[in-house]
Amino acid sequence: MGIAILVGGLLVFLFIGMPIGFSMGISSFIYILYQGRYPLTLIPQRFASGMESFPLLAVPFFILAGQMMNQTGVTTRIFSFANALVGHIKGGLAHVNILASVIFAGMSGTANADVAGLGTIEINAMVEQGYDPAFSAAVTAASSVIGPIIPPSVMLVIYAVITEVSVGRLFLGGIIPGLLIAAALMLMVYFFQSDHDVPIQPRASLAEVGRALRDAALPLLAPVFILGGIFAGVVTPTEAGAVAIAYATVLGFIYREMNLRVLWEVLVDSVKSTAVVMFIIFSASVFGWLVVRENIPQYVSSVILSYTTNPVIVLLLINVFLLILGTLMESVAILVIVAPVLAHMAKAVGIDLVHLGLVVVYNILIGFITPPVGIGLFVVSDIAEVPVAKVIKATLPFLVPLLVVLLIITYVPATVTWLPNLVYGS
Repeated sequence: MGIAILVGGLLVFLFIGMPIGFSMGISSFIYILYQGRYPLTLIPQRFASGMESFPLLAVPFFILAGQMMNQTGVTTRIFSFANALVGHIKGGLAHVNILASVIFAGMSGTANADVAGLGTIEINAMVEQGYDPAFSAAVTAASSVIGPIIPPSVMLVIYAVITEVSVGRLFLGGIIPGLLIAAALMLMVYFFQSDHDVPIQPRASLAEVGRALRDAALPLLAPVFILGGIFAGVVTPTEAGAVAIAYATVLGFIYREMNLRVLWEVLVDSVKSTAVVMFIIFSASVFGWLVVRENIPQYVSSVILSYTTNPVIVLLLINVFLLILGTLMESVAILVIVAPVLAHMAKAVGIDLVHLGLVVVYNILIGFITPPVGIGLFVVSDIAEVPVAKVIKATLPFLVPLLVVLLIITYVPATVTWLPNLVYGS
């Protein structure tokens, strides 16, 4: 009965449209009242204990860094540089869109920052050159998935905190999958969009590439400082977030894009975004503790493992489960709820937790652009001023290359684990 109240309450609240943080918090409150075994002071205590995690400081840091990069002219310079490199390829600015997302991923830790900041520039540029607005929005939504896969990544930090896995290993593990996603999307654009009257630009001269590189040189150094510092052991992933903020601030003053008004707007937006994410995490710390006390991870694992202990089948079931869940729930909420359960099951069948982390996060990010709850679809719909239905229709074909890459990283674990093992040892 306790499990029914805890899990059933969560599902009922979600069904009626209650935000996920409140859904978890209220269902936990009702469960505690029903059981009578735990004092209500447990809720603030678990909230407080949820904050006692040094790696979680990276969440507001990278959110703020991404916001500052968007406001200080960095995204414009990145887009121009990507345009000079690949704008002439069949598919034109669609390739630029994807490559710019790869570059920006090394500076920002969230898909929201990619869509809201870089996405605005990308969609406007594509529409101005004659691209279909729905297609422009679809490419932007699909390429935003790259952001939290290539490090730094807020999602990977949260997973690391929940499962007690090395953040550095997870960050390294995301590099090859992120590049595979970009390659798959660009291949699709090249082969399947070439017959859709997509404008193609003339090839940029070496001088033009040089000028674009010069203008983007300082922004392009950001991933070097951020990731190089982490992997060289100079800074922790958390401290790297502070480095990213400092570097973005310096760029803002160099490019004369930073002033008190801009700084205030960036801080306000970052506080709002951080508050939402952290409230979900803190509510999940209460909900997750109760889930563990009810032995739900062990129960779910035992049910699945009673049918199969084959890692291939288990990974398939995990993918199907997460893809379905991603269409119904917000990404951070899914991660904090299911990560403990899936990690327990993965250990039982010998699945590497770093490998599992990238599979889980990537599945959830596909949900970011999958209806009906895919937040990314609504954001790009608003930017492009296109009805959501049209954006969904244009985005569906891009799910094919994304799912192909999902199969690759799921069943070729070396795509995730090779780099971490090379740097940190197996």
